[in-house]
Amino acid sequence: MTLDLLERQLHQVLPAAHLHPTSLPALGTLQLWLLDPTNLNRAFASDETQRLLDNPPYWGFCWGSGLALARWVLDHPEVVRGKRVLDFGSGSGVVALACAHAGAATSVACDLDSDALLACRLNAELNGLELHLADDYFAVAGELDIIFAADVLYDRDNRAFLDHFAERAGQVLVADSRVRDLKHPGYLRLATLEGQTLPDLGEPLEFRQVALYGRGLD
Repeated sequence: MTLDLLERQLHQVLPAAHLHPTSLPALGTLQLWLLDPTNLNRAFASDETQRLLDNPPYWGFCWGSGLALARWVLDHPEVVRGKRVLDFGSGSGVVALACAHAGAATSVACDLDSDALLACRLNAELNGLELHLADDYFAVAGELDIIFAADVLYDRDNRAFLDHFAERAGQVLVADSRVRDLKHPGYLRLATLEGQTLPDLGEPLEFRQVALYGRGLD
């Protein structure tokens, strides 16, 4: 029933679209309910385009920066093992799921969008993992060891959260494919990662290069 509800929400934007369990490159057995790529490989009617602009189902994609950050987590499980972590602006929940899979004691998927949280819940069930869901970052109680954020810096207003993150958690990791030279106190560029949005939106190759910034990591 939960999947039916999420697809009904999707059909308000794309009436013919469906969600399919999708394997993710280099993420082992992890899967996500993502938009069927065959429905995207066509010309959109003007009213569909407008609905996509007004209310994009971003939780139905695995964005390149999220994929790259999730892969980094699985490659460095010791960073999250036994810790309480939060994935800010979680979307599909791919990073929160990677943390749970890598052994985080608690993995919180945080997103303002109720449909995104529904997608996170479905994706957790799909993978047999436990996520804690939150719709308000400031209402999450208790200590956090690490905060993750992928593709949130496109909106400059969101950069104020970088200071909140630093006050809240000892370690912060931010991945972004569109911010090449983040200049913010305490944040260092750690690596350049490879990312790819799924389903494939035909993004320019430059947006498959994901910058990883960190605070509090040796």
